[in-house]
Amino acid sequence: MLNKVSIMKKLFVSIFLLLIGCSNDHETYSIEEFMDVISFGGSSFSHDESSILIRSNESGIFNAYEVDLNANRIFRLTFSDTNSIFPITYFPNDKRFLFRGDQGGNEIWHIFMHDLDGSVRDLTPGENVRSLFLDWADDQRSFFYTSNNRDPMYMDLYEMDTKSFTPNLMFKNDNALDVIDVSRDKKYLTLSKMHTRDRSDLYLYDTEKMILEKIIHEEGDVNHYPTGFSVDSKSIYFLTDLDSEFNYLKKYDIQSGVIELVQKEDWDIMDNYFSENGKYRVTMINQDSQTIFKIFDTEKNNYLDLPDIPNGNVTSINISKSESLMSFYHGSSTSPNDLYFHEIGDREPRKLTNSMNPSINEKYLANATVVRFRSFDGLEIPAVYYRPPQASANNKVPALVRVHGGPGGQARVGYNAPIQFLVNNGYAVLDINNRGSSGYGKTFQTLDDQAHGKGDLDDCIAARDWLGDLDYVEEERIGILGGSYGGYMVMAAMAFRPQAFNVGVNIFGVTNWVRTLKNIPPWWESVRESLYKELGNPHSQEDYLYSISPLFHAKNIKDPVLVLQGANDPRVLQIESDEMVKAIRGQNVPVEYVVFPDEGHGFTKKKNQITANETILLFLDKYLKRTSIQ
Repeated sequence: MLNKVSIMKKLFVSIFLLLIGCSNDHETYSIEEFMDVISFGGSSFSHDESSILIRSNESGIFNAYEVDLNANRIFRLTFSDTNSIFPITYFPNDKRFLFRGDQGGNEIWHIFMHDLDGSVRDLTPGENVRSLFLDWADDQRSFFYTSNNRDPMYMDLYEMDTKSFTPNLMFKNDNALDVIDVSRDKKYLTLSKMHTRDRSDLYLYDTEKMILEKIIHEEGDVNHYPTGFSVDSKSIYFLTDLDSEFNYLKKYDIQSGVIELVQKEDWDIMDNYFSENGKYRVTMINQDSQTIFKIFDTEKNNYLDLPDIPNGNVTSINISKSESLMSFYHGSSTSPNDLYFHEIGDREPRKLTNSMNPSINEKYLANATVVRFRSFDGLEIPAVYYRPPQASANNKVPALVRVHGGPGGQARVGYNAPIQFLVNNGYAVLDINNRGSSGYGKTFQTLDDQAHGKGDLDDCIAARDWLGDLDYVEEERIGILGGSYGGYMVMAAMAFRPQAFNVGVNIFGVTNWVRTLKNIPPWWESVRESLYKELGNPHSQEDYLYSISPLFHAKNIKDPVLVLQGANDPRVLQIESDEMVKAIRGQNVPVEYVVFPDEGHGFTKKKNQITANETILLFLDKYLKRTSIQ
């Protein structure tokens, strides 16, 4: 029986919580409402520039759609309800289009043709054949693509004419290079070889003389990465970090060998490409976890006066063949990416899609803020922070350190429905760019080479301390969450720093580096050396890799863990998660496990995304959030 004091205490707590709820004026949304946001991507102008080919997951999985620019309407073109369809490009002279697809997320991509009558043809068949579109030929009668049809380890270059759809082998890639571009006159190929993450070479292949040549010779750790040929096929544009922390743009003259500087910024230039006839050169820049762009008018020799665009990220800029129209995607931390259409020279772009669920009010979402804090050794660590609008000193919230994938990925500013779902439900989230992340200079990116689960993990501990110092965060209720490499960091934290975090959410994370590195997909042969240099060689450094693999240190795990896994994942095999879960259960530690039979490395189907995010929230509410007062 409750005594009078206990009754009065519970009544006081109820009134207090009610007052807090009223003062916050906060609305909470379900995961179904967040997943009712539509994801759009891709853009290809039709031959008559009357429509744009895109992808959308409005149906629950990705299908191909067409945006009619005259009617301002969107039409669905494909009707798959099993495997996602990712449209690539219209044909140059009609509305047939190419798309890529795999089986349940296994990443064995095929190139398909969607004909004018709606029929579909697999142009690159084969049970274990992986093919990726590269570009259309200049005469528009054929297209180039890479495929491992000859050997699972090597992505050769093929040309396929659009009359007979017969492939022709153009380049046998026995050196496991990355084929980047074909010159307009088909005389040259430009290729890249990544030896390590901080050393890569640029190659030129003469298709007439059949000579492959490394064209830039520098000693030491320097990256040279081609972005493509000039329109006249006389030069190669490439990115380099020679004598620089960041990538900048240069040009190599094929005949003379002369190299000249084209463009340098204070951050990494990520990409550079030309419009159809070379009138415009588009440059994408990774500026402090956000994407900005510049368009250079090669005829007027100045940068294009850009349209008025709201604050946020602009990506996927596509200029039409006539060079008079432009499409791009724009989004922010509180609004998903939407497709915009712009007539070059006008000030106002036209918004073509509406991705946000109208029932969600942006004022209840969190604006992403780039913050910095000092780690254990004084190194400055950048991160993207999301504060729940309802958080205050009188209404403290639990928090999560989120770790991106990679290694070498980057937490970036942009709309992230799973993060916003957690923040909306009362969790502060710090999306960390620990040492080893990209975007902050090559020195920073190499600081975790063969030191994973050490300094990078200590950065996560410093992130936890930063959160704990906030007056509106419950210091004793902080968890860690991440996917892929981020999932590894979760398990490393739980096994190697068992006192740091109260819970861990591992989304298809590596737990046994020896197995993972011995079983990388064969088509990753071109990056094998780089992976071994950064992570360790499983054939000669087994002891080291065992020492950093959480599976073999499960006895240290003391706090609850949630594991999510795709059964078809070719990168982190399901057995990794199976064994990790079994080992944790052997310690009598709470562990929950969800396997999606129709997903790979990443969950693309809405129904699975809903299940995954709902499971994460229920797990966190159960083990991390203060749900009652004793």
